[in-house]
Amino acid sequence: MCRSSLSEPATHVPRKPNIPTEVFMPKPRSKMLPVEMSRENRIVVPRTPIRSIRLFDPAAFLSQAGLGRKIVDLKKGLTVFSQGDTAETVFYIQRGQVKLSVISSSGKEATIAMLGAKDFLGEDCVANGCSSRLATATSLTEGSVLQIDKGEMIRALHEHHALSDIFVAYLLSRNIRVQADLVDQLFNSSEKRLARALLLLAQFGKEGAPETVIPKISQETLAEMVGTTRSRINFFMNRFRKLGFIEYNGKLTVHPSLLGVVLHD
Repeated sequence: MCRSSLSEPATHVPRKPNIPTEVFMPKPRSKMLPVEMSRENRIVVPRTPIRSIRLFDPAAFLSQAGLGRKIVDLKKGLTVFSQGDTAETVFYIQRGQVKLSVISSSGKEATIAMLGAKDFLGEDCVANGCSSRLATATSLTEGSVLQIDKGEMIRALHEHHALSDIFVAYLLSRNIRVQADLVDQLFNSSEKRLARALLLLAQFGKEGAPETVIPKISQETLAEMVGTTRSRINFFMNRFRKLGFIEYNGKLTVHPSLLGVVLHD
């Protein structure tokens, strides 16, 4: 008898869909941050290598020249910018003192702030997008500032949290200072306001030891800061000197005992 051969059942092999191989391959991660754009100012924020972000040092950024940054030396009496100028840069004071003042439509001038080392200047163009300067900045002493292009400042703030923390902390401290100035103007006598202004010029209350010797400042400027007349400033300055709170002979020296005038009710 002829033995018939039995064939094994055929195994069904499903066909793979014709999908390109690259769909299943993970895309390599980019080592660059994507390009961002500020909606308000339409400023393109360029890419920065992630390694550079990790090695970012805010102190070095604010002390050295670089892309979009340059160091400007200041001479006494130099106008850094004027009220009404186009606001395209931010300044960081490295050393020296700068006076901020405003002029009314009638020509009356008032000093609104005295800024020193580690203070920002003209930051309102970044903080609220102002297109023009709201005040005039004048150097009271020799010094230097770091001039930062607005676009570079925005890019750095977006990418580096350490710098953002410093900038936001400064804005908050300035806001507190403005409120304190308003309270001082509303409730304190001109004598107390002068004592507070001198203590602030001497850096009392800031980190580190106060600079008891401050640059020579005119009584007209002090009168603008305090909101009184030059004759009243002259009267109080002589009184402070007789009481041993201050000394001035070319340079003005402020002693901690002047705090008693501010704290006394």
